[in-house]
Amino acid sequence: MTTILAVGPHPDDVEAGMGGGILKFVKLGYEVHILDMTNGEPTPYGNADIRKKEWEQSTAMLGIKSRTILDLPNRYLIDTIEARKKVAAVIRQIRPEIIFLPYWIDAHPDHIQTTQIGEAARFYAKLTKSDIPGEPCYPPYIFYYLCSHFRLHVTPSFILDISSEFEKKLEIARTYQSQFAYDEARWEHISRSITAKCRYYGNLIRVDYGEPYMSREQIGLRDIRDIV
Repeated sequence: MTTILAVGPHPDDVEAGMGGGILKFVKLGYEVHILDMTNGEPTPYGNADIRKKEWEQSTAMLGIKSRTILDLPNRYLIDTIEARKKVAAVIRQIRPEIIFLPYWIDAHPDHIQTTQIGEAARFYAKLTKSDIPGEPCYPPYIFYYLCSHFRLHVTPSFILDISSEFEKKLEIARTYQSQFAYDEARWEHISRSITAKCRYYGNLIRVDYGEPYMSREQIGLRDIRDIV
């Protein structure tokens, strides 16, 4: 059974970027965990209690194994030794084969820092003679999901067919009322944006909806029939 760790800056980023993928992985029987660097607060329409209710509802709908919220600062997230060790400790506890991180190009500093912390923590997790809790491990794969504040086009390393999962992905996104649906105009904008992006990437692989994923390394196939 494959174990997966999806890492996000704030509760809602993983769902927006790869909610369909997580639903598919859970359906396939994989063990999926989410790690959020911060609790996402402060924000204009949220507070700590509201955000906690939102991520608890989303977590239940996703059907994942666990969700960890670190106590790092929203808006001021920085790639520090302390932050790397905290994430490395979670990696050692979960011992994933695959880590998902935000795409490395973004307007939001927290997103960029999350990627840098996650990449460094993966390396720290394998260190011997360290004060990081748990036994050393080195997850072999890192992939990157798209949840960028830039309006950019990416060339994915692969696109995941989420046609069967798309409607639930959208439903889960709406659980974050304080971020995505605090009024009808906001939800109309967010839902239209998510739909347009997933339709576009789905069209590239001849399916209804898709999610793009990137890799810094080459991806191999065991069989040519693995191609959609």
